[in-house]
Amino acid sequence: MGDRYASFANSGPGRSLVKRLGLPDPPRLRRYRPGDPLTEGPVLVGAAPGGRLEDPVRKLLSSVGVEAVDEAAEGAKHGALIFDATGITDATALNELYAFFHPCARSLVRSGRVIVLGTPPESAASPHEATAQRALEGLTRSIGKEFGRGTTSQLVYVERGGEGALESTLRFLLSGRSAYVSGQVVRIGAGNPPAPADWQLPLAGKTALVTGAARGIGAAIARVLARDGADVIALDVPQAGDALAGVANDVRGRALQLDLTAAEAGERLASYLSGPLDVIVHNAGITRDRTIAKMDPAGWESVLAVNLVAPQRVNEALLAKDLIRAGGRIVGVASIAGIAGNRGQTNYATSKAGVIGLVQSSAPGLLDRDITINAVAPGFIETAMTAKMPVGLREAGRRMNSMAQGGLPVDVAETIAWFASPGSGTITGNVVRVCGQSLLGA
Repeated sequence: MGDRYASFANSGPGRSLVKRLGLPDPPRLRRYRPGDPLTEGPVLVGAAPGGRLEDPVRKLLSSVGVEAVDEAAEGAKHGALIFDATGITDATALNELYAFFHPCARSLVRSGRVIVLGTPPESAASPHEATAQRALEGLTRSIGKEFGRGTTSQLVYVERGGEGALESTLRFLLSGRSAYVSGQVVRIGAGNPPAPADWQLPLAGKTALVTGAARGIGAAIARVLARDGADVIALDVPQAGDALAGVANDVRGRALQLDLTAAEAGERLASYLSGPLDVIVHNAGITRDRTIAKMDPAGWESVLAVNLVAPQRVNEALLAKDLIRAGGRIVGVASIAGIAGNRGQTNYATSKAGVIGLVQSSAPGLLDRDITINAVAPGFIETAMTAKMPVGLREAGRRMNSMAQGGLPVDVAETIAWFASPGSGTITGNVVRVCGQSLLGA
């Protein structure tokens, strides 16, 4: 079921009515298509005095064929605004943000991009610097809600020594791949990850396992990873065998029917693999919605078993047998329900908050093995499941975000593909919401 209101709002009569009545105005989002330019116009680049990232950003933009300009000419339009705020070391210097954004706030094209670069507050050289760098989150989240017209706004904290690790993240955030990601904080660690031989096929030669791949978001993940060059193993329960086979055939991959909640699932998966994996995406998940007062034990236990316990056991089984290659990527699928909670979903929200906990607790220990672990946290995504929701809840889910519309499964898949890229090797322990900057949650 499509979003009929969004279709109407983007029609000729609809645009006029929406504007006149002040109704939600869902813009047409710029999503990635092969061959698209990285941005739809030049990028205005600014920096606070003493910033350490302006030069690397300019060199990177030049290397990918994007024009970088120093100042906003009268009437000029920009595809993106990038500001290096690493030189801001105390609260008084936050005036640099106003000086940059005030005169160019209306210069972005539709579905433009805003990126602010900073230093992680926990790595700041002084309490004053940490205070000022933390303030950047309020700026970027507010811009995401103010600029409209499909604009996204992100804050990227870059550790000292991570200046050479920007490319994967800037390519993602500037492009149409990040259409439904806004108001997020990304942390890039120190180091220089290897660049893919071909940025159009960053996963060429890699093997990726996607759980819950038979339909919806899982099927989209399998297709995007295959598009990016990966050999995909699509996994789902035996009951979904026909749909799973269809997805595997579409991506020229392999289908594996396996119930991951079975006690021996980890061992069976390990025995199936002919070699180590490069990418694991824990997408499989279920809901059994009831308030906790009305929920039976099976409803609680089954959701925790599929959504949280299974990914944890699979990771442990594969790591124990060295079946995740050095340079590997583990990506979990959490939910904004795990961040904000949701009435009638205590079991689901608990499991998805646990996925976030799994990512954050595992990341430090996996560094020694050169393996990253991150998570996406989808908001309202247009799937067969959300199409069955009561109309009031469905419309609320669609409109209660900065984009005034639901996301698509491909939006989640594109974010996972960014985490999976070889160029994202210093990004770990991150949880990025794919929710159009939902009004719910942090």
